[in-house]
Amino acid sequence: MNKILIIEDEEAIADLEKDYLELSGFQVEIEHEGDKGLERAVSSDYDLIILDLMLPGMDGFEICRRIRDEKNIPILMVSAKKDDIDKIRGLGLGADDYMTKPFSPSELVARVKAHLARYTRLVSSQQKTNDIVEIRGIRIDKTARRVYIDGEEKAFTTKEFDLLTFLAENPNHVFTKEELFREIWDMDSIGDIATVTVHIKKIREKIEADTANPQYIETIWGVGYRFKV
Repeated sequence: MNKILIIEDEEAIADLEKDYLELSGFQVEIEHEGDKGLERAVSSDYDLIILDLMLPGMDGFEICRRIRDEKNIPILMVSAKKDDIDKIRGLGLGADDYMTKPFSPSELVARVKAHLARYTRLVSSQQKTNDIVEIRGIRIDKTARRVYIDGEEKAFTTKEFDLLTFLAENPNHVFTKEELFREIWDMDSIGDIATVTVHIKKIREKIEADTANPQYIETIWGVGYRFKV
């Protein structure tokens, strides 16, 4: 059930809006003072705000600006002021819509539903799941190309990241230095594979508590390296 906050100083109007919205299945709360409405809007989880322009304590323009600094939820501004300059200012401060009083409660409900549907689609499109590799305290976010060791982010160069990710995605598999060079650098080693050793050393410095006794990337003498699980 979507939760809506009405910030409106005229009790009769607020109650009428609340009744129509509740009949349409919304959970609705009312605040009559501007400053208190702002406090509730930013401290609680609402899906949409219906905001009157002329309020005691703080006007709707300032409330809109401050809410928008904190949240991206839809804000539907309502006012008896019909001047285009007020509409332009309200929309410019981040309001998603502007309704002029008096208006039909059913129109209000229709606009609320439309804005909530649009917001839901927008949020859903932005919440694509990142591709994550997580092994024993190491969290590799392949999508964002970020690495966390026991919750602390560590900086990796491009090749360090690629090499660590490749090994972590192939746990307990022993790779020769030649194979790693060919996989990560996409070319034959041509007899020079020292760069693999250097990168392994740098990665260990970032992920191992004791580089002399590595717990993640093991050296298999005479062969290569293995990511141990």
